[in-house]
Amino acid sequence: MQKLKERWGVTSNFQLTIIFIVFSITGSSSVFVAKPFLNLIGLQQANFPDAWWGTTMYWILRILLIFPFYQILLVIYGWLFGQFKFFWAFEKKMLKRLGLGFLF
Repeated sequence: MQKLKERWGVTSNFQLTIIFIVFSITGSSSVFVAKPFLNLIGLQQANFPDAWWGTTMYWILRILLIFPFYQILLVIYGWLFGQFKFFWAFEKKMLKRLGLGFLF
């Protein structure tokens, strides 16, 4: 835990716990929030062929479409839990690594 605290620049175990809680809530709720959008655009597994590549294509598209919801919710939940500064920096760093640093 100490290495993680040093790496993230976190000062207390309480702050680290809050960060873990935000990550867990964001992961679950991003899927929950994105589901109506995915249904709206017709991204349902029944719409893909039964072949192996149909299932693979479905999951790749689903993950790619859920990704923006996750990014937005991560910052929102970070703000709600008082860790906006950490998650904003985390978000910018992650997007830079993905090649989307031009957004910020």
